[in-house]
Amino acid sequence: VSVREGQSTMVDVEMSEGEDALAPIKILIDELRNEDFQQRLKSVRRLTTISTALGPERTREELVPYLNEMAAEHEDEDEVLLAMAEELGKLIEHVGGAQHAHVLLLPLETLCAPEEAMVRDKAVESLNAIAAVLPNLEPYMVPLIRRLAVGDYNSTRIASAPLFALVYKRVSDASKAEMRQMFAQLCKDDVPLVRKGACGAIGSFAKVLEPAYLESELLPLLTGLTRDDQDSVRIVAVDKCATLGSVLPDDKTQKLVFPMIRELQKDKSWRVRYMVAHHFCELCDTLSKEMIESEMTPALVRFLKDTEAEVRTAAALKVTELSSKVSVEVVMTHIMPCIRELTNDTVEHVRAALASVIMGMSPHVGKNNTIEHLVPLFLALLKDEHHEARLNIICKLDAVNKVIGVECLSQSLLPAIIELA
Repeated sequence: VSVREGQSTMVDVEMSEGEDALAPIKILIDELRNEDFQQRLKSVRRLTTISTALGPERTREELVPYLNEMAAEHEDEDEVLLAMAEELGKLIEHVGGAQHAHVLLLPLETLCAPEEAMVRDKAVESLNAIAAVLPNLEPYMVPLIRRLAVGDYNSTRIASAPLFALVYKRVSDASKAEMRQMFAQLCKDDVPLVRKGACGAIGSFAKVLEPAYLESELLPLLTGLTRDDQDSVRIVAVDKCATLGSVLPDDKTQKLVFPMIRELQKDKSWRVRYMVAHHFCELCDTLSKEMIESEMTPALVRFLKDTEAEVRTAAALKVTELSSKVSVEVVMTHIMPCIRELTNDTVEHVRAALASVIMGMSPHVGKNNTIEHLVPLFLALLKDEHHEARLNIICKLDAVNKVIGVECLSQSLLPAIIELA
């Protein structure tokens, strides 16, 4: 049996008099085996309609097991599996509510195995949604995480990491100890992609971990990941330093987290340095003003002079925000000379990035410093050969106007703007 245009819908088939009670599931099976890929995809997208027709009991006993078989058999159909992972997360009420939602875990566990990251991510999202409503998740979720975390496939171990945070806070002490051990093993896995996945989940796990274990167990794991031999892992570790810094007390952050930040600032990989520059202000937020001035400001200066244009671009975007966190003297002594050099940078994207934020420095350095030091740089960027740099300056004139006044603004910058017109 197959639904075609002009015929009954699946619900109609179930509800029509004289129709076989199995009609909806037969339609699903028929459509899922259709040679037309779009028909198979549409069938998966109708799972809520089919489950409504079947009712909760038959959805649990017939539909869900069939979907698990389908997930295992069609490993190459990523689009279909992605849709299934999404739709399964919507079936909680269709299987009878929270007390029966655990039946949905099996097909979603199966969907954690494909190599396609989008399928795994969506399956994990649905697993977390179901775990959140389970009245007693320990008998279901801890064994599931165990199977995934110690599985033979890299994909299942990667998928297990984002499940720890939600489950950990709702299980017994014995299960918590086992979960910490499993998470540590993921962070030390032989496969870089698994370590990267664990590193990505370390921030959310840190937020639910007891303070004693956070310091004694999780911080050493993060330290190891910041020194990983793969830069793809170290890249992910950068913003996790900021996350742990926000969770720990200030004195612990400066003692335990900042040494990691200092190492990452000087990383040999430009991609890691770029990520530090990109998350620069979040990292600063975990430190005292003294640490920002003495340690982070010299780091930004290095980034502004980095050999890689991508790093200089990321750093240029942070100069205004950093200026708000340090004294005017530090800005004028250390940051201003670098900004002056960047206005003549050989890469146009660096100059455009600087132009998008430099006007915002005016309130932080004051009227006199703006007129003496910043206005000449504004003029230089207004005459830049790259249109984006010129446009970025024009769009932010209001920030300067509030500091130096309209009269001074009209005398110094408007003639250059009129010339552009």
